[in-house]
Amino acid sequence: MRMRLKLKTVFVMYFMVSLLGLIYALMQLGQRCDCRDHGMSKDQQISHLRTELQKLQEHIKTSELKKTDVPKIYVITPTYARLVQKAELTRLTLTFLHVPQLHWIVVEDAPQPTPLVTDFLAASGLTYTHLHKLTPKDRKLQEGDPSWLKPRGAEQRNEGLRWLREMGAAAEGKEAAALEEAVVYFADDDNTYSLQLFEEMRYTYRVSVWPVGLVGGMKFERPVVEDGKVVRFHTGWRPNRPFAMDMAGFAVSLRSVMTNPEARFDGDAQMGFLESSFLQNLVTMDDLEPKADLCTKVLVWHTRTEKPKMKREDALQKQGLGSDPDVEV
Repeated sequence: MRMRLKLKTVFVMYFMVSLLGLIYALMQLGQRCDCRDHGMSKDQQISHLRTELQKLQEHIKTSELKKTDVPKIYVITPTYARLVQKAELTRLTLTFLHVPQLHWIVVEDAPQPTPLVTDFLAASGLTYTHLHKLTPKDRKLQEGDPSWLKPRGAEQRNEGLRWLREMGAAAEGKEAAALEEAVVYFADDDNTYSLQLFEEMRYTYRVSVWPVGLVGGMKFERPVVEDGKVVRFHTGWRPNRPFAMDMAGFAVSLRSVMTNPEARFDGDAQMGFLESSFLQNLVTMDDLEPKADLCTKVLVWHTRTEKPKMKREDALQKQGLGSDPDVEV
């Protein structure tokens, strides 16, 4: 009796599974078949597979960017009040939000922090430090002066370095150990940065270098590399400078900044020598670490935002019809 019951149960289960399989098969008869691959030529199939592989590689790369167990990058950005300031900082923020383990040090050229930058940073979603350092009047560019006449941002970059050294000196334990691997980069607020650039610089032992596009009246400037070493600089102006590079073209280890307290930017440096005034206290040319495929790829561009023309605004102001000053631009 018990055996018959078991056989009956097995039979019922077999019948139900078969019935479900039949129903599923009948349902599939009405479905459209995705036969795209069958109609493709061999070249089309290869192209399709390559596209799918590229998507997979991008997904893997994006997943890797989410890692937190990587050296931290401290980015020092000098900034000053002007009509395009908030727009520039917004564009920069949209890049930095995609870079893991980034700490943004924003240094205003102002006697005190401004409400605009204070509120902007608070809403940015980034880890940041907000500093300020006013440039002495005799070192400021005057209206109509060419941008190259005097070094810009020296005081603000030095203020960022001061903060880093004080922070590093106070660090203990795991925090101090993590700072040993950290990197410092000087990112102006009007340049354009590839995300890949930050992964290139992340593992810097002393000073890493790479090309910069659209700078110095050239398509790009770059360190020239032979046998893995930087031997000279490709630039159209005074290539014999100690370090003939743009500010966007190098990063330094925080360890080097900490162990060389005399390394700073000379606000009185002659034109084109601001970078050299800092780097010559850290390394020689032989110590430079070429990145970006031995300095053959451009991953940062020295772009500049056009100064807005305010003729119509000025005309309306004279009529008392100017834009509402309470609206922040």
